[in-house]
Amino acid sequence: MNAPKARNLLGKVEILAYLLAIWSFLVLFFDPVISYYADYALVEYYTAWANLVVLFFTILNRLLNPTDKRQKGFVLFDVFILVLGFLLLFYKAKLVVFFLLIRQTWYIIQFLLFRAFDGRLYKLLTENPPITVMLSFIFVILTGTVLLMMPASSAQGQVTAPVDALFIATSATCVTGLVVVDVGTHFSLFGQLVILLLIQVGGLGLMTISTAFAIALGQRLTLKLESTMYKVVGGSQSLNVLVLLKNIMLATLIIESLGAAFLYLRFRTDFAPLQAFYYSIFHAVSAFCSAGISPLSGNLSGYMGDYIINIGITGLIILGGLGFNVIIDLQHFIFRRDKVRKLALHSKIVLLVTAILLVFGTVTFFFTEYHGAMKGLGINERLLASWFQSVTARTAGFNTIDNGALCRASLLITMFLMFIGASPGSTGGGIKTTTFAVLVLSIVGMFKGTRDLSIFNRRIPNSNSREATSLIVLSAMIIFILLFVLLLIEPFAFEDLMFEAVSAFGTVGLSTGITPLLTTLGKLLITTLMYVGRIGPLTLIYAFAVKQSAVNLGYAEEKIAIG
Repeated sequence: MNAPKARNLLGKVEILAYLLAIWSFLVLFFDPVISYYADYALVEYYTAWANLVVLFFTILNRLLNPTDKRQKGFVLFDVFILVLGFLLLFYKAKLVVFFLLIRQTWYIIQFLLFRAFDGRLYKLLTENPPITVMLSFIFVILTGTVLLMMPASSAQGQVTAPVDALFIATSATCVTGLVVVDVGTHFSLFGQLVILLLIQVGGLGLMTISTAFAIALGQRLTLKLESTMYKVVGGSQSLNVLVLLKNIMLATLIIESLGAAFLYLRFRTDFAPLQAFYYSIFHAVSAFCSAGISPLSGNLSGYMGDYIINIGITGLIILGGLGFNVIIDLQHFIFRRDKVRKLALHSKIVLLVTAILLVFGTVTFFFTEYHGAMKGLGINERLLASWFQSVTARTAGFNTIDNGALCRASLLITMFLMFIGASPGSTGGGIKTTTFAVLVLSIVGMFKGTRDLSIFNRRIPNSNSREATSLIVLSAMIIFILLFVLLLIEPFAFEDLMFEAVSAFGTVGLSTGITPLLTTLGKLLITTLMYVGRIGPLTLIYAFAVKQSAVNLGYAEEKIAIG
């Protein structure tokens, strides 16, 4: 056989790999159906061998036909996967199918984005980054929904209801934490790992992941995409995008690793070493990404008076809520050896507002629940519980006390903190701390009779004030409309439904206990709130706003009465 024919044949083998990926997916997640017609273990074994054979010929094709220079870097990766696959075949065939399916999914996405239709899909998405953000979250949520519906994700080997799977996938991807089933008992280890992966992807942000993906594949970023990337993570445009991504990934890895090591000190006393290691990683990722999802029954209520868990979890939540830009700015401020070291105005505002809200929440909860949910506790446990509740209300979702037992005053304070949320470019939601700061400065300016907003000897542009006001009003309107519908269809008390709605919009995850009891329509409405709260109301406006051509026309000014 001559070389051109051999290359053509090997090219067809690579196409066969994409078809085999579909069959591998069916083998992994529809084992009850396959077992009904054939010996599942045998089918699984032959599928694993087929994947390895096809991967071998795919590597051969890339070596003999190096038409695309960008593909050369992935040959070593494919060889690694091939060797790993052969080793895992002696342990468990299902793992071989699973890892090779991940590999095929990577290349399918790459093919659809950059090679199919001459890369028009990638160009189309980069022309409107807000649309890209919205569609990326929808894609990940739907993928997670399908995975969580599969019998392999359930501890009982049953299909999870589509609405419940959609709810959990949205809650994990949007790092909210609201759940309709007990994660630890309902989902298998595989299902929990899917949830953990969704949390990590959602916490880093789809724009961060997709931008890193594009750079890894050698794609040039458009100016629009770079600008959106800076807005998403709150980065300074003085930094190169590649440097920014490197700092984000490195900061995430270091913080989550240190957090997991710290939590392991406590979990190792309650669980076997391997299980303690797993719980440490899960809670570290869930805390830093402000998800608040726990595989432990009762969340963290069993550790209300434990110093290690309280300090470790709250520390991770606070760091995740500051925003990557602030973390990087703090790292430069503390460790760089320049003579002139100062924090950016954004970082100063975030740190100040965060500290004020944390102290305010701790003091308030300590007194409002002194004779309530924390009655009978010692002073140390009261302080820890108050501190934890103040921190977790800032979009985390973990709980050490029963939120259903909180008095109405505590519920009001919690909703206030949840509505404000974390900071721009962070893993949390809400209207953000800087938005709240601009609102307060506007009110202070009105009392002082000054038009300009200033803090730390810096003037804030009026455009920021306009954006802050628009965001707050739009957020309140969204919550109001969906809460109105919830009140019509759900039988629960007003404060319970409002708490649920604000928690979903702020991507917090705290609940008074009504989440599993919601109707199907109620779950879908809360799912919508989680999605809108994560991508941000302004993203919706920017995505669908109709840009009008500028017209040099001015109108006569006339004042109206206000207030």
